[in-house]
Amino acid sequence: MNSMKKKIVFLLPLFTFLFFGLQVTAQKEWSLEKCINYAFENNLQIKQSRLSAKSSKENLLQSKLNFLPSFNANVSQNTGWGRSIDMATYRYTNKRSSQAYGSVSANLTLFNGLQNVNNLRQKQFEYLAKKYNSDKIKDNIALNIAAAYLQILFNIEQEHNAKRQVEISEKQIARTKKQVEAGTIAKGNLLDIEAQGANDKVNLVNAQNKLMLAYLDLMQLLDIKGNTAFDIEKPNLIIAQKPNLLPVQSIYSHALGIMPEIKSAQYTVKAADRALALARGRRSPTLSLSSSYGNNYSDQIRVSNNPLDPGFNQTKPFWDQLRDNRNVTLGFRLSIPILNGFQVSTNIKQSKISLENANLNLKIEKNNLRKNIEQAYADALAAYQTYIAREKSVISLTESFKYAQEKFNVGMLSSTDYDVAKVKLFNAESDIIAAKYDYIFKTKILDFYLGRSLSLKDITKPGSSKTNAVK
Repeated sequence: MNSMKKKIVFLLPLFTFLFFGLQVTAQKEWSLEKCINYAFENNLQIKQSRLSAKSSKENLLQSKLNFLPSFNANVSQNTGWGRSIDMATYRYTNKRSSQAYGSVSANLTLFNGLQNVNNLRQKQFEYLAKKYNSDKIKDNIALNIAAAYLQILFNIEQEHNAKRQVEISEKQIARTKKQVEAGTIAKGNLLDIEAQGANDKVNLVNAQNKLMLAYLDLMQLLDIKGNTAFDIEKPNLIIAQKPNLLPVQSIYSHALGIMPEIKSAQYTVKAADRALALARGRRSPTLSLSSSYGNNYSDQIRVSNNPLDPGFNQTKPFWDQLRDNRNVTLGFRLSIPILNGFQVSTNIKQSKISLENANLNLKIEKNNLRKNIEQAYADALAAYQTYIAREKSVISLTESFKYAQEKFNVGMLSSTDYDVAKVKLFNAESDIIAAKYDYIFKTKILDFYLGRSLSLKDITKPGSSKTNAVK
């Protein structure tokens, strides 16, 4: 009894460790949504695009601050020895002298051809273009992650299929050995079956290698180190009905209003249009208002300028000088551009070219979007038809293989014909798996163009076990 208690006490920590270990392992399973959200937070390209948008936002803020007047202050202190001009008295001195100067000035642009206004609008559009360009990068990465995620699920099913073929071969080899020993079939049949079994094991190794590489591809997209414990959820994905797809034109019309690459191109056109207005504004005169206040102090300024007066040898007090030496100005300045090496004309022409190029780029983006939607739509329909055809083929070849297996077991079929039937079934099962995931990915692309989040929940069989999901 005591020894039993000791065993229980010893095993409790082990069971606890295993229990929590299994929980940790389960927590490491990543859903498609978790992979995408993780990439949004950690992907370096997305971080770079956010910094670009942030920099553009700072430029926008500066364009708003450009409407404020400029205000500056200047202070200087000069000490001289020998013969020099005292800038306060404008008289030559031949001894040590000291002067201090101070001023404040302000300048406000009243009119400059609406350049500040157009610059503000240009920066607003540039910021929005950068922001939507960042969203475009996020969308591309999300699609790449979805493709890599589905590739893993595809390779898991291929590995399962290869394992099943190995199991079938092993059972057939064991059965054939007994038949050879009983003398009912020739030993050559056994050698052929063993060769096919070896080939099935090679196929299994290849499937396992492809699965390993598929995991690595997804981890690299997520910037996760290859030696990190990583696994994904394995939902039981089903194709239950015919695709209920909207017409291509409806998908395209909806996508035009939400796709970030279209938004980015549209705001780039608007920014180029404001850049043209900004360039034209440089032909206009510039009217500005300026004001300044200045003062100075010098130890060469005397209380009296009369040599006979006792105050001639006394330096005028500091505060008296500040009161007497102050200087206030207020003025308007009008600058009219006449000839500046035709820089304004060249800038206008360059801005027109940039605007035309931005319009062409918008048309290219719209054409690419339309073509991608048309291609995805056609691919989805073709993939579904392929899946249905593959499904019928698998059903037919499964029955054919069962019949071939029965005939081979009673010696009515050669090992070569048996291998041919088995290979046909294996290829058909591989083809239907490929068609299934091809169809799923194409429909997810169409969902993406409709603004729907990338998720597999809508095609996951409810209540399916993760461990038995891929079968």
